[in-house]
Amino acid sequence: MTTRIRFGTDGWRAIIAEDFTFENVARCAQGLADYLKSRGTAGQGLVVGYDTRFLSRNFAETVAGVCAGNGIKVYLCEKSAPTPVVSFNVLHLGAAGAAVITASHNPGIWNGFKFKPEYAGSATQEITDDLEKAIEAADQPKSINLASARKEGLLDDINPDPPYFHRIGELIDLASIRQAGLNVLVDAMFGAGGGYISAILAGGSTVVEEMHGNVNPAFPGMEQPEPIGHNLTVLIDRMAGDGETSVGLALDGDADRLGVVDEKGRFVTTLEVFSLLALYLLENKGMRGALVKGVTSSMMLNKLGSKFGIDVHEMRVGFKYIGPKMSEVDALMGGEESGGFAFRGHIPERDGILSGLYILEYMAQTGQSVSALIDHLFDEVGPHFFARRDVSFEPTERDRISGLLKSEDLTELAGMTVRGSDEIDGRRIFFDDAWLASRFSGTEPLLRIYAEADSPEKVASLIDAAADYLGV
Repeated sequence: MTTRIRFGTDGWRAIIAEDFTFENVARCAQGLADYLKSRGTAGQGLVVGYDTRFLSRNFAETVAGVCAGNGIKVYLCEKSAPTPVVSFNVLHLGAAGAAVITASHNPGIWNGFKFKPEYAGSATQEITDDLEKAIEAADQPKSINLASARKEGLLDDINPDPPYFHRIGELIDLASIRQAGLNVLVDAMFGAGGGYISAILAGGSTVVEEMHGNVNPAFPGMEQPEPIGHNLTVLIDRMAGDGETSVGLALDGDADRLGVVDEKGRFVTTLEVFSLLALYLLENKGMRGALVKGVTSSMMLNKLGSKFGIDVHEMRVGFKYIGPKMSEVDALMGGEESGGFAFRGHIPERDGILSGLYILEYMAQTGQSVSALIDHLFDEVGPHFFARRDVSFEPTERDRISGLLKSEDLTELAGMTVRGSDEIDGRRIFFDDAWLASRFSGTEPLLRIYAEADSPEKVASLIDAAADYLGV
């Protein structure tokens, strides 16, 4: 039976050798070639990149061979590279888009196919709908070997780093970070971001040490290469134990997400990181512009919006929604709870490397530790605490859970009165000084439960009560 290929919040992802096969990747590539031809943009060429996962290079070569076989010029990355690095090369080369072989933060048995259109961000729902139809309708893939493609001028091997490094230098005061004397520990999580931050910051008194920078597609010691607390125990233990490291930064498998650990070894929640970055841009750099946030991001951003007189737009989870809104309103920054943040003047797409460099610039410019910066944030907006629980469920339970999420009968939870709700993405319920949200993941068979409140105890109570209510 032919696999039905469906794009979630960011690309098509599947288990290697089960559905993610060379045959299905070739189908994706043929559908993409047909899609680009139908839009009249095939002549601009296509960037093809890949991460450090098992067979990613080989899958990328399959895409390159099919697209070249359709007469489309291919710019094939000569090495694995972060998704934001590959995406930026779309703008640099004026290409029609990029195909990136990556499953981002999924476990090691997964791989994926992301398409980044000509604007170098996540493909919108409209684009992925059209792409799915093109894949479904595609004929047998046309392919040529890469040696022939190179000889015919249909394939160039590119180093994607130099254009990206140049743009980073335009956005970040790298000299101030290099001269700040920081001790930075980077967990590359065996992913495509290995070596990038250390290369960008080389040559000053700031020292960057990297861990898990080697390639290991099994991602040992972690459930998946997602930079959240339970996957960063080695980094957290190092930070808590040595007392000399200024900050810990973690990048996910394709380096479009960031995790932060403070100098005391405390994992800084992604909501705190988003709010810290927004506060830095607004207060210290004096920049202005709207903020675009996923609905499961912090209400601290709404408070910052009121404080600095800027609009805050709340969107469904996923940069396929956040990125286009950023472009529409010329937003200062966009982001989501997963740790993916984007910035004006770059690409309308998450960039974990740039996000980490902004954190380091904040520290260098203020001379403050991460914990001190968080204290300052809480002084401005009040204390906020957050947690997320991911729960597996049987497919047969989805309709039952969906019914409970849509129910309007809930008036109280965890001893707190429900003050309102919305269904921007899943269900979000508001209480006094707290909110709770539940939604199905767009990339994995998981139900995600989120809560934010003014104390850790309230957060834990809300998540426990929600899990009981939903029967998960």
